[in-house]
Amino acid sequence: MEKTTDPAAAAQSTDLPATSDDIVVTAERRSTSLQRTGVAATVLSGEDLVRKSINSVEQLQFASPSLTVNTTGQGNNFNIRGIGKGEPGSAISVGVVTYRDGVATLPGYFQSEPYYDIASIEVLRGPQGTFAGGNATGGAVFITEKNPDLESVNGYAIAQYGNFNNVKLQGAVNLPMSENAALRIAGNMDRRDTFFNVTGPWTGNPGNRRDYSGRASFLWNPSANFRFLLKADYNNIEYGGIPASPAYFGLAASPTRNTSDPLDVASNANLYGRDEFGRIVANISYTFDNGLTLRSISGFQRGTTEVDTDNDATANVGTPTAPDIRGHTKITEEVWSQEFNIVSPDTGPFTWVLGGFWQHDKISIPPGGLVGDVTPNTFVPLNIDTTTVGTNPKTALAGFGQIGYQLSDGLQVTLGGRYSRTTSRNDATASTPQIPALVLTQSDFTSAKRFNGKAAVNWTIDSSNFVYAFVATGSKAGGLNGPNLGGVPPFAFDAEDVVDYELGWKGTFLNGRLRTQLGGYYNTYENFQVSIADPRSPNISSVYNVSGKTQLYGVEFSAQSSFDALTFDFATSIAKTKLGTFFAADPRPLNAPRGCNVKTGPATARCIAIGGREQPYAPEFTLTAGAQYAITLGGDATLTPRVDYSHTGAVWATLFQNTALGDRLPSRDIINAQLTLATGKWTIAAYGTNLANEHYVAANNGFRRLAGAPRQYGVRASVSF
Repeated sequence: MEKTTDPAAAAQSTDLPATSDDIVVTAERRSTSLQRTGVAATVLSGEDLVRKSINSVEQLQFASPSLTVNTTGQGNNFNIRGIGKGEPGSAISVGVVTYRDGVATLPGYFQSEPYYDIASIEVLRGPQGTFAGGNATGGAVFITEKNPDLESVNGYAIAQYGNFNNVKLQGAVNLPMSENAALRIAGNMDRRDTFFNVTGPWTGNPGNRRDYSGRASFLWNPSANFRFLLKADYNNIEYGGIPASPAYFGLAASPTRNTSDPLDVASNANLYGRDEFGRIVANISYTFDNGLTLRSISGFQRGTTEVDTDNDATANVGTPTAPDIRGHTKITEEVWSQEFNIVSPDTGPFTWVLGGFWQHDKISIPPGGLVGDVTPNTFVPLNIDTTTVGTNPKTALAGFGQIGYQLSDGLQVTLGGRYSRTTSRNDATASTPQIPALVLTQSDFTSAKRFNGKAAVNWTIDSSNFVYAFVATGSKAGGLNGPNLGGVPPFAFDAEDVVDYELGWKGTFLNGRLRTQLGGYYNTYENFQVSIADPRSPNISSVYNVSGKTQLYGVEFSAQSSFDALTFDFATSIAKTKLGTFFAADPRPLNAPRGCNVKTGPATARCIAIGGREQPYAPEFTLTAGAQYAITLGGDATLTPRVDYSHTGAVWATLFQNTALGDRLPSRDIINAQLTLATGKWTIAAYGTNLANEHYVAANNGFRRLAGAPRQYGVRASVSF
């Protein structure tokens, strides 16, 4: 990391220049070298994001091992090592938490925020219970947006045009206001026509994207010790009504898996989808002359998501065996958070961090906010509208700390812990006007207390070799399922607990030109949380606890190199998952729900033994690789071709693993490429993503298949100043 004479700035997790000689991680509340930190992580600079065509969270999976991200329109199923979130729904806690500038973002929903004017992204794999808390049993992502600087007026502008009538305009400008204050303004506009061929009597938006985002950052640095940083983000993202096709056909005993092109969609509903959300973050720090730092990070976030969907994914108006099912969802979420840190100086054999954290997260469903409509058919004799109204407030309060002691040159031990208390309340009512007596009211409360810790040994053998080993624990908070007229699961579900054992080696060779990371992990989960969606109301999922021990284990390897004009990176993972004892009734038509005890079964054709099966969206094998070579043309002009390849192994989309219902999603191979001409402050690039134009099913959401992005290509021009 570059040195700085400003101790307050040095204590911050601020943007790092792409030319920095070291890769830095900041997840432990201080800046440390990735090659000397005992954590499995992928770190990408803002320049890396541009080179790899990573514009949003969905593309992040093509640059990090053990990571899968599947968009569902309203949110993302974000999984690391098979842990995260497998179904959308407000009751389901995430297992991978995302931080932006030190603040945990809105969980689960509102993850489509574009990446622009980014300094770095850190993808941490494995439980992060000490520093990231209860929503990080699978991992955590730390995003650092570029901060204002006091040095000069500078910035950049980007204009892009591609197929699907894709137009992107992006830029940022840094404006020093005085010798100790600066302002940075950034924005992104991205418009694209739909990927889908939509037929039938649909109305509305068939999947056209209209994204508008802006950010303003203010830095006040009146002395070498004090720093105040304020950021405000706004996003208005219109994505259409999540066009989708059926995963299978037929309600009889022998359904047929849909093998048609997932980009061909038939619909008879109104299609609409929009997320509008914003964030304000205040980061204040004071660093004493001896290096001790006090830091406060305050955050406020608010978002509204609204979507109209065709939940049967067909143009059927309603037939005896194919009902017409539609849904409308409008949910508002508001999050307040506060974190305090006390960080010791980096000098001396003894280092430590202390912190406190508070968060209040409230989800509100207004009247008409969650509506499902089913037309009459053989199985549903009445036209039924289901409506859910209510609120789901949650709180988290925690204290955490970590100490490190240098036993000898190169040998360090660390101990960390986090005590937390979480609460969740549901005040909700589900009803249907066609059956006035059918009303389900919920007013429940649950709370939990947990202590998680980490003990680690870090050994710097020499300048080329670093070895680490640790055992860590983590927890994902329990909660409350909402009322569901299609079936009444246990309202409350327990917290899940994980014990993580990891061993790793990191090598630095050829005077820092080659870096490698190798690690193995073994996790055991108690009360592992699984979600089962109601395919006839895909917006409603219920969470259950797996009674037996769930196991995850695997090996990950990555490498990065830079040999002047030639650079390349490589990452791969091999993983296994094994669910504990669990029984569940597949709610789809093939196995209509019947009585099924989740602990004892017994196993029948309708009550399925899930124990021993793979976790959904947990590929056994992933691989990413990228390379580029800068060709000197004369003067300051260079021509740089780059190719990136990503392989994600086949996964199961549900716990029930029924291939006839489309549960097996094949492996996918994605090739991206760029050819960039750079001269002075100007660059022009021809880019292409998914060059083989692979049409694939990225995820299942209940009855519906969700397609991945097809081939995209275009030209991008940029200038820096």
